[in-house]
Amino acid sequence: MTEKLRVAVIGAGRMGADHVDRIQHRINGAEIAAVVDVDLARAEAAVAGVPGAVALTSAEEALNNGDVNAVLVATPGFLHEDILHAALAKGFPILCEKPLTPDAASSLRIVQAEAALGRKLIQVGFMRRFDSEYMALRNIIEERGLGELLMLHHQHRNPDTLPGFTNEMLINDSVVHEFDAIRYFTGEEISSVQVRMGKRTRTAPEGQNDPQHVLIETESSVLADVEIYVNAKFGYEVATQATFEDGIVNIGNDSGPYIRTQGRWGGQVTPGFIERFGAAYDVEIQAWVDAALRGGIGGPSAWDGYATAACCEAGVKAQKTGAKTAVVLVEKPALYAEAPTAMGELRGAASLP
Repeated sequence: MTEKLRVAVIGAGRMGADHVDRIQHRINGAEIAAVVDVDLARAEAAVAGVPGAVALTSAEEALNNGDVNAVLVATPGFLHEDILHAALAKGFPILCEKPLTPDAASSLRIVQAEAALGRKLIQVGFMRRFDSEYMALRNIIEERGLGELLMLHHQHRNPDTLPGFTNEMLINDSVVHEFDAIRYFTGEEISSVQVRMGKRTRTAPEGQNDPQHVLIETESSVLADVEIYVNAKFGYEVATQATFEDGIVNIGNDSGPYIRTQGRWGGQVTPGFIERFGAAYDVEIQAWVDAALRGGIGGPSAWDGYATAACCEAGVKAQKTGAKTAVVLVEKPALYAEAPTAMGELRGAASLP
């Protein structure tokens, strides 16, 4: 392709601005060419100190800027579809923050458009796949040193939520990561979802039933569950316990040293997702850049985005009915024929001692 990606970051909110800083200071093989936001002042703030980068208010203007040859989409999800179709038409490498689009139907349209091109241009921003502990657990599962994986137990806890965070958003904005993680760990699709609502925390806003318990089954009958608790107050904690035939593996939980002194013990809990997964974001964006320069993608594909959107739709339906709800997928196009979780060169990060 080219010797360097000239990236247009579309969306200059917290995530977009963080990616601008990341690409400018920590990523090799890419630089910022443009930042787009409907709020021009916010785009200008994001490009301040970035030599040669321009601030724009239109994604179309960025895509037609002759200095741009790659796109990073960090807008709200409902804006993704039009941007993705336009970027695909240009043949640009694309990193799209999750969700691919807000629903399975529009995600499928993206999959079909990319499949018609005959090559993968879209990488979806499921950054947990690039976390060192996630990759280590994936390798343990693949190597089968502990026998077959039988169950996965996930905890996803946020300190609080922004105003307007609905029941549906617990699935679409939070559990979406666990849907992708389960597909990543098992290498197979999710077949069904069930959601149980129990005792509600007093700190949940009106209309939000928090926490919730999500029950998940894969094609080979691996059982998984997610405790989603978005008003946990104490910090941001994402943890997984994997149950094998011959052992148990835990990842996540507290960070830093676990100290015992003067009759007390403890460690630290990260305050938010940037602190917990900051290193994973760096690895993710570098993998995208490296793969794009070779003419491919370096992580989750548009199919992965579509599959998780279908899982989210089943989850929201299960919230409303309480019933076990099937995840419905179309036949996978040949372009995405490999296992849904293949990570190529990122495998081999860790193994059993």
